[in-house]
Amino acid sequence: MLSKTVEFKKAQPVWAKEYLREMNVSLVLEKTCELKGGLLRIAAASCYQLFVNGELANMGPARTGHGFARVDEVPLGQGRADIKIIVAGYNNNSFQYIDEPPFVCAEIIDGGNVIAATAPGGSDCGFRVRRYAERLQKTPRYSFQRNFTEVYDLTKACLDASRNEICELAPAETDDRFIERGIDLYPNDREDARFVVARGTHTETDDFEPFADRSVTAISEKLKGFTLDELDICSPREGQKLKFKADSLERAEGNSCRLEKDGFAEFEMERNLCGVIGFDIAVKEDCRVFAMFDELPGEGGKVNFLRLGTSAIAIWDLPAGKHSLLTFEPYLFKYISIAVKGSAAEVSGVHIRRVGFPKPDVKLRSDSPKMQAVFDAAVETFRENTYDIYMDCPSRERAGWLCDSFFTSRVEHALTGRSMVERNFLENFLLPGSFKCLPEGMLPMCYPADHYDGIFIPNWAMWYVLELDEYLGRTGDRDLIDLAKDKIYALLRYFKKLENEDGLLEKLESWVFIEWSRSNDLVQDVSFPSNMLYARVKRTVARLYGDEKLTAEAERLENVIREKSFNGKFFRDNMIRVDGKLVSPGECTESCQYYAFHTGIATPETYPELWETLIKDFGPGRKKNNKYPDIAFANAFIGNYLRLDILHRYGKYDEILDNIEGYFYYMAERTGTLWELDSEVASCSHGFASHVIYWLERMGMLEKG
Repeated sequence: MLSKTVEFKKAQPVWAKEYLREMNVSLVLEKTCELKGGLLRIAAASCYQLFVNGELANMGPARTGHGFARVDEVPLGQGRADIKIIVAGYNNNSFQYIDEPPFVCAEIIDGGNVIAATAPGGSDCGFRVRRYAERLQKTPRYSFQRNFTEVYDLTKACLDASRNEICELAPAETDDRFIERGIDLYPNDREDARFVVARGTHTETDDFEPFADRSVTAISEKLKGFTLDELDICSPREGQKLKFKADSLERAEGNSCRLEKDGFAEFEMERNLCGVIGFDIAVKEDCRVFAMFDELPGEGGKVNFLRLGTSAIAIWDLPAGKHSLLTFEPYLFKYISIAVKGSAAEVSGVHIRRVGFPKPDVKLRSDSPKMQAVFDAAVETFRENTYDIYMDCPSRERAGWLCDSFFTSRVEHALTGRSMVERNFLENFLLPGSFKCLPEGMLPMCYPADHYDGIFIPNWAMWYVLELDEYLGRTGDRDLIDLAKDKIYALLRYFKKLENEDGLLEKLESWVFIEWSRSNDLVQDVSFPSNMLYARVKRTVARLYGDEKLTAEAERLENVIREKSFNGKFFRDNMIRVDGKLVSPGECTESCQYYAFHTGIATPETYPELWETLIKDFGPGRKKNNKYPDIAFANAFIGNYLRLDILHRYGKYDEILDNIEGYFYYMAERTGTLWELDSEVASCSHGFASHVIYWLERMGMLEKG
């Protein structure tokens, strides 16, 4: 059964008539009222912030699939309430939100009566609706994967004009079906910066290589946005102009700092944290303020805000006076550099308002400080990447990737005993009848999202099937499994067309992904890790839907893989077609061995020598003592996780604990979170990495309270 339908009493989906089809336009809805016990019911595209009496009260809505919108119901309390809702309509394709016409549908209910409700026209709807013109419209994308950077003009002239731009509302160009949120509302707790780690002054320079990421230079019909010549401001290049000179690199406790004219300070949080950035600032002259942030410390006080191919920078133009600033979108950082151009300043209260899962009431049973650090980092990583859906990272993408979700879903249940976010996540893939720009039967690699370049990961669709199976085991929710049946069999029909004479998938299309290592260079023409996964998918579908034919197909495929992949010592990664025949280049990787055991192609009983080799000679210590230099190393995602998972499956608990410390302690120590790769070159908080919690819970090392 799908999520329940929600009906508004009076509200209708609307948008500003003048901006129905424009990108990156925001509206403000305001209402002052006396409440007996008010409730806000709201759906929106792309997203919103709710403030009550100046305090951030909620962010939403929960994301979902094309043709649907989840509805939030937010208690407003009693007494006088100054209600302010900021809605951003990105009207833009990304990995973070689907590309759909902007709208807001909102009503305030008090004592059973609707006292404000969005409707065409707008003058008598109960809300005062204006364009949020102080947020500049034509800015670069934040990244290839996300929408727009935040640049604000809060000068008096802009504010006066903005406050008078009352919008005429028109029916929104949407026919979304409204459904329940499906998950809890989460608090946006505040956490303050802990230290000032650098301060000094800056000058401007033209001596830099202009940021030329595809998010800036590759704008097209496939990647919507504003081209360079359309921009009001190119915020990453404005940040590049600042040349910092640190007068002090001393570490001092606090979240406040006095900046001299054209000054800066770098602040450090307790650990990597995700949320909206806030701080107060008092300036004596009109000025420009920059906030640049990253997961790693800066050099000379300036963080590398372009490190991930992101424009991790927000800019405000301010008049003289005192200001409380807050970003609209959530970001991830441990370090933030705040710079002022044109004035001295008093910066105070640097903080983050969390956007993520509440802190679970779970503790680790262990006397090891290193294991405690890894556990704490895993919990933080889970919280940051679990909000309305499971995400890969809360920084570069905020995207709901399959495969990542297979691992994160186990963690939600281990920590809470529930699978509420997982149900939303899985259901989202089932809501649309089809997916634009994808072959018939294929599932998106991440969703809700729109990939107009047509790229997909066929392997990730297989992980969806495996997660469905585990979800059924966790919840007993047979309704969702039955709801998925048509899409699962459509997926199998897609793969069936790619089977060769041996039943092996050959020449898989688009982005064939095994993991971030040498393995990913060995995916054609026949990828054995892909086929190992495919065999497991067939067995899984057979079990889910009682399909004996698929059981027989899976058994035949498994035998072919064993025959053609195993060389007597290791499983080989691939075969290529030469003069019409499949031949093996002979290359073997560490991750391929883990795929073999994880999918059941191999077991310790059927391949005892290989199993012994993997236990003794592979793992985190291998880089110091490598007995097999011809076997390419696995990486964190997902080879090392498959290794740990098979160790757990076969009861190698001492090895698991040693491996956890070896693989993850240095990450926990560096950022307080767990990483995408085994080095800090990529995201330093990746949702799947929280899976450490699952193994610890299964070994009886977690307790409530």
